[in-house]
Amino acid sequence: MSKIDKAMRILLAGFCINLCLGILYAWSVFNKALVTESGWSAAEASAPYATATITFSICLLIAGILQDRMGPRLILLLGTTLTGVGMIASSFIDSPMMLNITFGIVTGAGIGFGYACLSPSAMKWFHPSKKGMVCGIIAAGFGLAAIYLAPLTSMLIGQMGIQSSFLILGIGILVIAVPLAATINNPPQGYQPKQPHGTETKAQSSNQQNSDLDWKAMLKTPQFYSLWVMYAFAASVGLMVIGNITNIASVQANLPNAVYLASVLAIFNSGGRIAAGMLADKIGGIRTLLLAFIIQGINMVLFAAFDSELTLVIGTAVTALGYGTLLAVFPTITAEFYGLKNYGTNYGVLYTSWGIGGAIGAAIVGFSMTSGEGYTLAYSISAALMGVCVLLGLITRPISSAKISQLKQA
Repeated sequence: MSKIDKAMRILLAGFCINLCLGILYAWSVFNKALVTESGWSAAEASAPYATATITFSICLLIAGILQDRMGPRLILLLGTTLTGVGMIASSFIDSPMMLNITFGIVTGAGIGFGYACLSPSAMKWFHPSKKGMVCGIIAAGFGLAAIYLAPLTSMLIGQMGIQSSFLILGIGILVIAVPLAATINNPPQGYQPKQPHGTETKAQSSNQQNSDLDWKAMLKTPQFYSLWVMYAFAASVGLMVIGNITNIASVQANLPNAVYLASVLAIFNSGGRIAAGMLADKIGGIRTLLLAFIIQGINMVLFAAFDSELTLVIGTAVTALGYGTLLAVFPTITAEFYGLKNYGTNYGVLYTSWGIGGAIGAAIVGFSMTSGEGYTLAYSISAALMGVCVLLGLITRPISSAKISQLKQA
């Protein structure tokens, strides 16, 4: 097998593994069933998902550190196995506390361990000019999972019940994702991917330098803090809309059953990851982010006026595109600024901003509601946050060679 075939196989395997790890996006279906069929409160039904997202974020950082030291295969095998085992264990549970453990902690940890290993390994098999494309395709698998997992889960629950649905999905993950995980590995020592003809651009040529800074050196660069704030603020805007879109549709456009907007979110979220990743390869990661920030900011300024089905679909699609851009471009910039050697750890540290972003988005909605402004104030605050992101994007530059040398010697 040629190295090019091997690289494409690993990219495809990573994409397919993320299609399985995206089981997190099926929770809304379980949530509804637990409330309507099992009589759980809304808080009880939502808690396992909240626990899973927190566990996911923490384990992504831990897995990043481990895979930098051990390689991706063992960590991926652990992650995919935990994800499936957690789902299977959930099929034997009927109490909120235990489901917080089986799904929230076990499955959440598995998703974090698995997700952390896919982009670092795949990027090492491709030329640096393809970093954005690789990150976009890998990340798109996770986003696309919602498109098939939500209806599949709904069908399984309708025909077989909640417990059997957990069991079948868990077995499916073990059967599909674990064997794929066994095929993932880093390239051999000294491997140099071939540069695609005609791909070198000015934006890329400045990004080829393999800085390979560790997390301690990364924290000494002002670029990290700029990236962290941009990621947190921009993620808060996307997550705020994603988490409230059906209620927004009901309040603003009198659309009580706009669940199809979740599919719009999934399609454009995933498409945005691929498109933004490829665009970042052409014009650079920071410029791609700036474009997304400006468009998202305008979208937030206008969102309160979206009171029809058509305008809400457009606004939702733009929000999803902007949010998807983050999940493809921030990993690309992390590799561009700080190298691939310690990428897993470095991106894990940066990714903490995503979790904070979710908390910020929830706080914005809560503040807006308690102020009696509905969602209008939330949109205004979100637009202001995007303005901050634009300003930070304008002043954020790649780390200079002199600074890299200084940090390596420190």
